[in-house]
Amino acid sequence: QLQASGGGLVQTGGSLRLSCTASGCTFSRYAMGWFRQAPGKEREFVACISWNSGNTYYTDSVKGRFTISRDNAKNTVYLQMNNLKPEDTAVYSCASGRGPSATMDRLRYDYWGQGTQVTVSS
Repeated sequence: QLQASGGGLVQTGGSLRLSCTASGCTFSRYAMGWFRQAPGKEREFVACISWNSGNTYYTDSVKGRFTISRDNAKNTVYLQMNNLKPEDTAVYSCASGRGPSATMDRLRYDYWGQGTQVTVSS
């Protein structure tokens, strides 16, 4: 089970840190990803991290602004979001990968959290 939190309403240029805590699974064995879905749009990949934090990947639109990290001792993955823009507004969900390697392919994620709303005002 994955529980995401940390969303909210911020102004353009603001920051938020999302957290996703896992329970009932061997968190440290699997890659983790963050995805987002804006109204009327398909869910899209945002960032992912391998099991040991050795590899991270980001979608182009968030590179240099977002940072994904994880703490395996706390079964938690984070998404630090800086310099937020109105186009970042979406429901952000975390997901657990099928294996240890980071992947941008949402079809390779088996378990999903319920999502947390991020709204960036202009």
